[in-house]
Amino acid sequence: MKTNSTFSTLFWVYSKRAKNNQATIYARITINSKRVNISLKKKADITLWDSSRQRVKGNSKTARITNLYLDEVQSLLFSHYKDLKLEHKTISPQILKSRFLGEEKIQYSLLDIITFFNDKMSNKLSPKTLCHYNTSQNYILSFLKKEYKEDDRFLRDLDYKFVIGFENYLRGYRPKHYLGKIGNNAVMKHIQRLRRMINLALDMEWIDKDPFVKFKAKLEKRERDFLTKKELEQIESLATQITRLDIVRDLFIFSCYTGIAYVDIMTLTSKNIIEGIDSENWIMANRTKTGTPFKIPLLTKAKVIISKYSSKTDENSSLLPKLSNQKLNSYLKEIADLCGIEKNLTFHMARHTFATTVTLSNGVPLETVSKLLGHTKLATTQIYARVVEQKVSDDMNLLRAKIEVQKSTLTIVK
Repeated sequence: MKTNSTFSTLFWVYSKRAKNNQATIYARITINSKRVNISLKKKADITLWDSSRQRVKGNSKTARITNLYLDEVQSLLFSHYKDLKLEHKTISPQILKSRFLGEEKIQYSLLDIITFFNDKMSNKLSPKTLCHYNTSQNYILSFLKKEYKEDDRFLRDLDYKFVIGFENYLRGYRPKHYLGKIGNNAVMKHIQRLRRMINLALDMEWIDKDPFVKFKAKLEKRERDFLTKKELEQIESLATQITRLDIVRDLFIFSCYTGIAYVDIMTLTSKNIIEGIDSENWIMANRTKTGTPFKIPLLTKAKVIISKYSSKTDENSSLLPKLSNQKLNSYLKEIADLCGIEKNLTFHMARHTFATTVTLSNGVPLETVSKLLGHTKLATTQIYARVVEQKVSDDMNLLRAKIEVQKSTLTIVK
């Protein structure tokens, strides 16, 4: 934080309120042209007060005791001022007065809430989610450094200006691993994480006002890419002699027919294959991201892929081959080129494909799809699992047929 400041003290008596020539002595603290007065609860004879020396004239016992007290006050104020500088805290006349009077309230900072949040949430959030928070926290501290030339900032100093300043900073920032600027929804995610930490500070009464009270997050609705039935069949029928591409295709197809995310596939073992209520094989596990359980009946194409690798695994080893997410997505680009698919093929697209092309398009109810995907809210599924245009077309054709049948029946009756 900023520590460069000008500091001075001045002792004076309030002569206008003197009674019997006795007036209260005040200490005036001035820091960066801002000042505050402190009543010292001591009185002095105004006829003996030396304004230039800021002390009582004479060598009487009363004068010596009063002047010694003023020396101690001056020394103590300067000591508190130095302590605030060493602690790299915001320095103001009011803060110095509060410390001198022993009324100083603990002031928490952004670093305090970041440290507290990371400590308390380490066992509640998934490692990936915590990683996202670390990224957001680094952006916050980077913004502080650039905008305020500070390494930390008191929570009480956060306001609407700070929030929109952080938003503007993110929109103009170009991460090294990005080709361009951070997208709108990613910006909103970083701000939402800051907001969650601030809400925690509000709940613990570390801060009195909410800097987000006037801020409205603006998320853009985006279409989630998925493979059409034809594109999925192209990948399924891809013949390749390259082992790594063969494995990647199998992992991708497995996800397309189960809806299981990459991170969860990598943790599956044969122990996760359990006989379901229908006496068929199901995959049962908990989502790494949320801890929510999912139970998925195995479709034939998923069973075939499991059988392909079953001889290479035991009950404690991975159900399917392991590859890093980075390599998977890199090799999927090669597969897309070989299949003539122009979409930006990523592994997570398999989950969207399961939700749309494999399930919803084949009449599986939205509620069932939500359960299969391990979602806790149906609204989440409505984002991931859209009814594709072909399904809409098929449903409308059925409706047309029913209407035509009704018309012909009415004609016959007449």
